[in-house]
Amino acid sequence: MAVSASSSAQQARQTLADRLGEIRRDAGLTGRELAGACGWYPSKVSRIENARTPPSSEDIQAWCQACDAAGQAADLIASLRAVEGMWVEWRRMERIGLRAVQEARLPLFERTQRFRSYSSWLVPGLIQTRAYTEAVLRAVQRRRVTVDDVDAAVGARMERQRVLHRSATFAFLIEESVLRSGIGGTEVMAGQLGHLLSVATLPSVSLGVVPMRPDRHRMPVEGFWVFDSEQVNVELVSGHLTITQPREIAMYADAFAELAEHAVYGADARGLVTEALHTLG
Repeated sequence: MAVSASSSAQQARQTLADRLGEIRRDAGLTGRELAGACGWYPSKVSRIENARTPPSSEDIQAWCQACDAAGQAADLIASLRAVEGMWVEWRRMERIGLRAVQEARLPLFERTQRFRSYSSWLVPGLIQTRAYTEAVLRAVQRRRVTVDDVDAAVGARMERQRVLHRSATFAFLIEESVLRSGIGGTEVMAGQLGHLLSVATLPSVSLGVVPMRPDRHRMPVEGFWVFDSEQVNVELVSGHLTITQPREIAMYADAFAELAEHAVYGADARGLVTEALHTLG
C-alpha cells in the first residue's frame, strides 16, 4: 500500500493498527509471542501496530488465528481494503485501461448534490467537450497506460456529464491559465472555450475564473473535487487520493472558499474566456 501525505489515510492506517493491537492484548499475548505463533520476526508485530508497515490480508488472517479471533478477520480485511482505496497509484488504478476508471466514479457523481471543483491544470471533466476529453485521455494513455481504450473512456466520461442536468448544484473554479494553456491544438481549445461560455448559462452551474495577477494572496494549489461535505478527491502526479476525514475536508472547503473570493463570475468570467478565445485567432 502506497504511503501518502494525507492525514486521512494515515489515521485510517493507525485505526486498523490499533484494532490489531487490541486483539493481541485481549488474547494475552506479547508481541514476541504473537510473532512466534505466526512465524514472523518479532519486529514485524511492532511495525504493524505502529502503522509503519501495512499488514497484508494474509497477515491479518494469521494474526486473528493466533489470537483466537478468527471471526474478526473478515471485517479487518475489509478495513484494510478501504484504507488501500484512499491512496491508489495510477499504474494500479489504470492497469486494465481508462474506461473502468471513468465508470467507477459514476455512482459518486450520481449521489452528490453539491459539487465544488477547483482546477489549476485542465478544464474539469464534467464541463469538457468530447474533443478536449479525447485529447486529455489520449495524453494520459500515451504517458502511463498500456491498454488503449481511449474511445470507450471518452464515451464513459461524456455519459457522466448527464448529472449536470439533474437537481444538483455545481461550482467550478478554474485558473485563468487553464484557458490559455490548452491541450489538443487550437481547434480543440477553441471548441472547449466556446463550450464554457455555454455551460456557464446553465442555472445549476456557477463558473468562476481566477484571474492571472501579480498580487494574489492565495496561490494556486493542486486541483480537487469536493463532493457534498463527505469526500474530497485529489489527482496528483503519482496517484489518486480520496479524503474522508472531516477536518481535512474542511481544509479543502476553506481553500475553495478563499480561491472563490479571488475569482470573477458572470460577465467578467465570460470576458476572460472570450479574451482567451480571441487570442487563439
